[in-house]
Amino acid sequence: MAYDAVLSAYDKFDFDDGRWTRPVYRRGSGPAVIVIHEMPGLHPVVVRFADRVAAAGMTVFLPVLFGVAGRPATHPASVLTMLGGICIRREFNVWATDKSSPMVDWLRALARKAHAECGGKGVGAVGMCFTGGFALAMMTEPAVVAPVLSQPSMPFAAGPGKDRRAASIDVSPAEMACAKRRFDEEGLSVIGLRFKGDPMVPAARFERLKRELGDKFEAIELEDEDARPGPLKHPHSVLTLNLAEDGPSKAAEQRVIQFFKERTGA
Repeated sequence: MAYDAVLSAYDKFDFDDGRWTRPVYRRGSGPAVIVIHEMPGLHPVVVRFADRVAAAGMTVFLPVLFGVAGRPATHPASVLTMLGGICIRREFNVWATDKSSPMVDWLRALARKAHAECGGKGVGAVGMCFTGGFALAMMTEPAVVAPVLSQPSMPFAAGPGKDRRAASIDVSPAEMACAKRRFDEEGLSVIGLRFKGDPMVPAARFERLKRELGDKFEAIELEDEDARPGPLKHPHSVLTLNLAEDGPSKAAEQRVIQFFKERTGA
């Protein structure tokens, strides 16, 4: 069954950085924003968020890193994406503390291409859940000027060493140092979003980011009651499945889109 009808308004191309090739969907005009999908893939509610970014005057790039593009997150086969090898694929680091995934190199290359084609002050990037920390690690690419971490869930805070992982994030010390330097020298900043009751995004992780980045880290921490009910016991997907269309949840989405507009010059 074809699921990509939800992406019918997008152009599709394959992007090869010399190491990996992945499909990318593109829509809109103006400066670029890379929307990096969450688990289990580029599902329709991620596309809905991307549509809203494009409507605000930016060019959206939607890379497909895993899963089936357009397939609903609640599809029974989606669990196979989460359990079927993602955790051991060499492109991703699931358990390592203070270390980014190799796939971030591919995303940096995509950001360079997007900026060269779309112009503006730079590129925005948002990671979600499994990819939540990617946008901060991408800051070693000068084109990236507006990183957003939505429910950053890596490394998994489970099993032996979970306390250490809870206070860690999938960004290397060198990448963190680069981000700090750029925040100070270029007047940049980063937004992080989470639901307070979400066990996949421990409070210790945001406390670490607050200590490391100070007032350059804008933490948006929502009450669980602000969420739209979703498929999980606790609300998790701030900008997608658990986004309520009013109240603090909607305000968080609007803040992210405004952040992209301000930083990219849209």
